[in-house]
Amino acid sequence: MDNDNLSCRRKDIDMKLRFISLASGSSGNCYFLGTDTYGILIDAGIPFRTIKKELAEVGIGIDMIRALFITHDHADHIKSAGLLGEKSNIPVYSTEAIHAGMNRSYCMTQKISASARFLQKQQPVQIGDFTVEAFEVPHDGTDNVGYRISIGGKVFCFVTDLGEITPLVADYIRTANYLVIEANYDEEMLQMGHYPPHLKARIAGTNGHLSNKVTANFLADNMTAHLQYIWLCHLSKDNNHPELAYKTVELKLREKGILVGRDVQLCALKRGIPSCLYELE
Repeated sequence: MDNDNLSCRRKDIDMKLRFISLASGSSGNCYFLGTDTYGILIDAGIPFRTIKKELAEVGIGIDMIRALFITHDHADHIKSAGLLGEKSNIPVYSTEAIHAGMNRSYCMTQKISASARFLQKQQPVQIGDFTVEAFEVPHDGTDNVGYRISIGGKVFCFVTDLGEITPLVADYIRTANYLVIEANYDEEMLQMGHYPPHLKARIAGTNGHLSNKVTANFLADNMTAHLQYIWLCHLSKDNNHPELAYKTVELKLREKGILVGRDVQLCALKRGIPSCLYELE
């Protein structure tokens, strides 16, 4: 399996992009993307203190966060959104429907008012040097988006929590130099596991989650020369393993003559453990 340390750069090297996954899974999701002076967060589904602590450990202060972007209103993506927005004065961006769902949620005790910023899908917004564009993904939140983020001629795509890769989603993914994409479950583990039938059907449905196999097949069939790095995200605790997700994708890419480590870098993100701080060309 990929060794994070082989792909991380020393923090004192001046790089264009810095990326870290603070958590990635059904217990909580939060990602940072930035430069050496400022950045943005994608989702905030872990405790506020944990976000501050884990960012501080890699030299990122909460005052460096220019904005928070929310993908949808499920608990594991919004837990600390209100605190970041209302207590730390960080603008919280998402669609009007997602904002409404967030403020109805029991898990977000601090509701969002002054910090709310409303996005329209496929209409970019500018945050410093970052151009951020939300796009529709199929999931069972109140509303659901992925994000295409561009800076300095490079494109970062976040595609998490979706039941299928629609033609629109595929078009956005194909523009990416760096891709965070869901590989939520192994199909056999899900079907043989202890979940009740209705939950298995929800996860495997077109408004549920992507399996390792579906993600692997899509990536193998849609690899581009400009895609440099793939992070597999939102792995299930009960129906997947990082090694299994990684190997499923690696083998499918190899079948198409695409070698991990030569043609593209690949990493399966841990659920509750921060990744290293990636510093990307």
